Amino acid sequence: MSRAAPVPPHVIARRQQIGRQIRAVRLARNLTQEAVALRIGMDRATYVRIEQGQASPLLDTLILIADALGAPLSELVRG
Repeated sequence: MSRAAPVPPHVIARRQQIGRQIRAVRLARNLTQEAVALRIGMDRATYVRIEQGQASPLLDTLILIADALGAPLSELVRG
């Protein structure tokens, strides 16, 4: 059985930066994690892992988060 290659540190750092940006936009909109998770049909725990950079969301999920926050996707992933 083969294992997936480990995620490089720079990718983890970038994932964490995106999570911080999502959180910043959410807070600027005065939304709770629960409110955003409910808007996109996701459990809060999974949403929290995305904000913390522990989970790697699909592009579709990032689009849903951007829509729920009322923000362009580019605002969430800018570097």
